[in-house]
Amino acid sequence: MSGRLVLGGAPLGQPGDVGPRLREVLASADVLAVEDTRRLHRLASDLGVTFTGRVVTFHESVEKARLPGLLAALADGATVLLLTDAGMPSVSDPGYTLVRAAIDAGIPVTSVPGPSAVTTALAVSGLPVDRFCFEGFLPRKAGERRSRLASLADERRTMVFFESPHRLADSLADAAAAFGDAREAAVCRELTKTYEEIRRGPLAELVEWASAGVRGEITLVVGGAPEQTVELDAAQLAAAVAAEEAAGATRKDAIRAVVVRTGLPKRTVYDAVLANKTP
Repeated sequence: MSGRLVLGGAPLGQPGDVGPRLREVLASADVLAVEDTRRLHRLASDLGVTFTGRVVTFHESVEKARLPGLLAALADGATVLLLTDAGMPSVSDPGYTLVRAAIDAGIPVTSVPGPSAVTTALAVSGLPVDRFCFEGFLPRKAGERRSRLASLADERRTMVFFESPHRLADSLADAAAAFGDAREAAVCRELTKTYEEIRRGPLAELVEWASAGVRGEITLVVGGAPEQTVELDAAQLAAAVAAEEAAGATRKDAIRAVVVRTGLPKRTVYDAVLANKTP
């Protein structure tokens, strides 16, 4: 019989958030595939758990190289526990490749659910959570980041991003340019840890706050595009785009500006421009 792959939800900051099931699997797993061995030992010590399984590093740079050995162990009947530094494995953390490979090999994959920065940030953000989307880390390069945010300008769902502290101010500024200064957001810093901080407010206000420098792990929650609040017919929309172009904007940026200002879908504005195009 094959073994099983167990995805363990590691605490974001407080070891007490871990339930008894993770303690049990930590103590009994045959192989522990972990992102950071130091964090594993610290967590086991905090929980008062002694593990006897073989420890294997499993971080981004060695993820693919570790697959054959872990799959062989699973095929031999081992229980493999996958732990990342915090939260659920494979959610913007190592794990997806192993999960996919195990499924393809017919090996059972299960989880010990635990903390998640995504849902924790959503819950405390004060923004609508009935529908949301997770966008992971924004691109590091400014141009790519702005393009990604521009593509989300008419997203109605609440959006969740991960971001590094040293890029936060730039990302917030780019988000304000794409979504409008008044779009509501929440920066969740060091969730569940000693210096947890939740800053809520319009993007323009958060840009000013972050410009002084921010430290710690960041989860950013941004409200979705508002329902249409400005009613314009096709001719008026086309005129608004033309005015943006006359001020020096490209056609693409002009359409995006009108989308942000009106709350209308991008397709509606684009179609209005085409319909009112001078022959």
